[in-house]
Amino acid sequence: MQACQDRVGYHFKNTDLLHAALTHASGAATRLHSNERMEFLGDSILGLIVCEHLYLRYPEYLEGDLTKIKSVVVSRRICAKISRQLGLEDCLIVGRGMMGNGGVPRSLLSDVFEAIIAAVYLDGGIDTVRSMIQRLIEPEIHLAIEGHAGGNYKSVLQQYSQRELGSAPTYSLVSERGPDHSKTFLVAAKIGGTLYSPAWGRSKKDAEQRAAGNALAELHGDDPPFVSL
Repeated sequence: MQACQDRVGYHFKNTDLLHAALTHASGAATRLHSNERMEFLGDSILGLIVCEHLYLRYPEYLEGDLTKIKSVVVSRRICAKISRQLGLEDCLIVGRGMMGNGGVPRSLLSDVFEAIIAAVYLDGGIDTVRSMIQRLIEPEIHLAIEGHAGGNYKSVLQQYSQRELGSAPTYSLVSERGPDHSKTFLVAAKIGGTLYSPAWGRSKKDAEQRAAGNALAELHGDDPPFVSL
């Protein structure tokens, strides 16, 4: 129990809640004593916190974009991935026969992560669980954002800059290098009077996309992902 609390980064006032969250139906006296009810609650809490975070952090994304990103971040695959990263499989309370040759099934790992979210919420309140979820899920949000953008940073930046800044971005060629048959281009995005970190690309179009990605990151207070060498 102590090891699990250390791994999660939260220490319970009522450790019975943690014990319940870790108990699979196969290891419980009855299903009502398992983590199934907590999983039900934790699933909704996770969805709420992720939706709230995306809504506030990424005002440039439309409803359809937010839905796609959220569906990835709260998926069973991601919940199981975080459980493995935390080493929660060592903390599970399960019955005989549940551990196959391939280790703990992904469904169990996903369920226990959601159950622990519920346990933290019940023990520490919404602000505590929000902080925990954001800490654990933020890397997955960044990966989902990058995957969703899929090289379409220019479109996202266009929407954001026109809505939030009242100005459309422009792109300037800063430099180029290499022979004619294999040139690379350094491009920077500019919005109003602000010039953002430039980025190299194998074509002007590629460099513009990367420059837009840098601008979006800097507008959100993050480091630019495409470092200019």
